[in-house]
Amino acid sequence: MTSDVAVPAPETAAANGHGDAHTTAGFGALTLGSIGVVYGDIGTSPLYAFREAVTAASGAEGVPTTAAILGVVSLILWALIVVVTLKYVVILLRADNNGEGGTLALMALAQRAVGTGGATIVLLGIISGALFYGDAVITPALSVLSAIEGMKDVTLTFEPYIVPLTVVILVVLFAVQSRGTARVAAFFGPIMCVWFAVLAVVAIHPIIQQPQVLLALNPLYAVSFMLHHGIIGFVTLGAVFLAVTGAEALYADLGHFGKRPIQTAWLFIVLPSLALNYLGQGALVLGEPAAIESPFFQLFPQGWARGGMVVLATAATVIASQAVITGAYSLTRQAIQLGLLPRFEIRHTSEAHSGQIFIPRINQLLLVAVVLLVLLFRSSSALASAYGISVTGTMVVTAMMGFVVIWKVWRWSPFAAAALIAPFLFLDLTFLAANLLKVFEGGWVPLALGALMIILMYTWRRGSRLLFEKSRKLEFPLADLVAMLEKRPPQRVPGTAVFLTSDPLSAPTALMHSLKHYKVLHEKNVILTIETAQTPRIDPAERVKLEAISPTFSKVTLKFGFMESPNVPKALAIARKLGWQFDIMSTSFFLSRRALKPAAHSGMPRWQDRLFISLSRSANDATDYFQIPSGRVVEVGTQVTI
Repeated sequence: MTSDVAVPAPETAAANGHGDAHTTAGFGALTLGSIGVVYGDIGTSPLYAFREAVTAASGAEGVPTTAAILGVVSLILWALIVVVTLKYVVILLRADNNGEGGTLALMALAQRAVGTGGATIVLLGIISGALFYGDAVITPALSVLSAIEGMKDVTLTFEPYIVPLTVVILVVLFAVQSRGTARVAAFFGPIMCVWFAVLAVVAIHPIIQQPQVLLALNPLYAVSFMLHHGIIGFVTLGAVFLAVTGAEALYADLGHFGKRPIQTAWLFIVLPSLALNYLGQGALVLGEPAAIESPFFQLFPQGWARGGMVVLATAATVIASQAVITGAYSLTRQAIQLGLLPRFEIRHTSEAHSGQIFIPRINQLLLVAVVLLVLLFRSSSALASAYGISVTGTMVVTAMMGFVVIWKVWRWSPFAAAALIAPFLFLDLTFLAANLLKVFEGGWVPLALGALMIILMYTWRRGSRLLFEKSRKLEFPLADLVAMLEKRPPQRVPGTAVFLTSDPLSAPTALMHSLKHYKVLHEKNVILTIETAQTPRIDPAERVKLEAISPTFSKVTLKFGFMESPNVPKALAIARKLGWQFDIMSTSFFLSRRALKPAAHSGMPRWQDRLFISLSRSANDATDYFQIPSGRVVEVGTQVTI
């Protein structure tokens, strides 16, 4: 999952474009920041992962056996080593797109490497992006609910208040998003450091009491459990996967912290703490099987220690949720820039860090979905069934796109690339198959959310392409129009007119309508096209391309990376160095506002036509999205049938 939470100087990584953020900011500060932001999700998995896996392994009897406990602990430990350490920390952190990671950054990198035949890769990117939204809805609901459930281990009188209190915390969490996360983020690293330290320390006593739990370090216990438990072993594997959810964040936050801080935090702090805690929970249940009801909180003595841990767990789960929520904003911005979603309003909550954004519409939709999930499932055990499918699906897609990058970008032979990725892909597919067994218990939720997002993204992309093709057929070639106007110019008025268009070869609709209605032409006319690159950010020196068409007409192309928010006036200021005398106060921006109507034969089914039209109506105003001063904008309305 992606995340844009601010920490000391995280944007330096993105700015330098090499993922080595530690060269421009304190390595320790970045490592601390990565503990707070990157590892929130995977760090809170001990709250429920071991309990759910052992409960599944116990089958109908309900009493965990020694073989089941050791098998589950071994499966969890080796899943952390193989899936997280080898696949993500060792291999995928090297597959960066100009220092950026994440599923859409990987899609853009793979698409650039493949070239024209990248339709399958775009589809894979759409699927993984859509599945992420399912994860973004379930993570806050499951993690906060599982922490608040610890209250009933303190005293049973709290039980009726668990669901209402969870809803209140989630509502407050989403309500503060518009204020930006910088202030909260400063505390994230230290709180999560305390969390991981407590996870490790509290596990030492049970391990000393039951040292046989250390046998689980032997992978043969995991293999033996799977071989001797048949379908129960397969079901257990789906629950074991809960221990590695959040691994995608390692890769997604590459641009914020750099490779080395993320690797250091995982190998020296996070992995040892998680491994100790799972061993500790295993030791506790070996000595006291009844503790499986709530093994995490029962590691702590009854009284103030357990109550304090509920408070710390709640803080940790809010941090885990925060990372996913801001990740949803980041992914949405990338999807908008890559043409997979319509323009939504994007607010910047920090002057210092461009990655800190707030998208009101996404925030509202996430809040509604998260609260509905809590009210529908009402317990973390029920919600755990819904978790996993979206994450495993994303991991399968990441492995597939990783193969393309290793083959095409790293220039390995296809056989060597396949040999490297195949074991991980096999493991991801096995986890996915195990999680698919939970479809009817709640797994349908992320699948339904993912399917909805796939339909929306596919419809927007296909509809935009059809609209572009239809508009091009109707429009007049720009070169021909300029030649006619230079030969027989209409009345001239002082100033500069900037006409926005997505097709620089055709005369913009706004220009044609302006000539038709006003019958005048400005002294200087600029045909402005805004392009999104397949890289996260563009060097300011490459931002503007200026091309003279005639004495009074010029063509300007502004290029932005898919992680950037387009700012047209700021970009046009760069054009001054290229010789264009740009003065915002004597410039008018002409935009065409299209009203869409469904055509009899559009190339899409009727329902998809209507969906595309409603999506285009919900799109944010181009003036706001491109940050053009509204007082300098003239909008021309046109009607288009699609």
